[in-house]
Amino acid sequence: MELTLQLKRLGKKKVKEVPFTLESHPKNLEELLIGCVNHQVEAYNKKRTEVNVIGFLSPAEIQEQAQRGKVDFGEISNTTLANYQEAIDNVLLAFKDGLFVVFVNDDEITDLKAPLQLTSNSVVAFIRLTFLVGTYW
Repeated sequence: MELTLQLKRLGKKKVKEVPFTLESHPKNLEELLIGCVNHQVEAYNKKRTEVNVIGFLSPAEIQEQAQRGKVDFGEISNTTLANYQEAIDNVLLAFKDGLFVVFVNDDEITDLKAPLQLTSNSVVAFIRLTFLVGTYW
């Protein structure tokens, strides 16, 4: 299933839109989160096991990385693989704790078991919340 994910952070104007493919059609928010986590853990683990053969950067790559604020060769020193079940447990706990909210076609989804009606035109927005700490005077 093809979806468009919007990744947002409160307080930031930049919205990152990512085309996303799920292997199955999720019936509820919990299945959607688990599918997204499995996809991301797979990509993370694949990066850890790939061998980077190219040891130089082109001028265009240097310029692009400089715009982001960090220029590196893309080498990864931490080769520890992510655990699927731990990642799933973490995302479900984070949702229950209110660390992020999920909107499907501008409708907030607040229940993990609520049925979803997703199509290929659906836009799923994940908004990471920022909590302020400290004292107010």
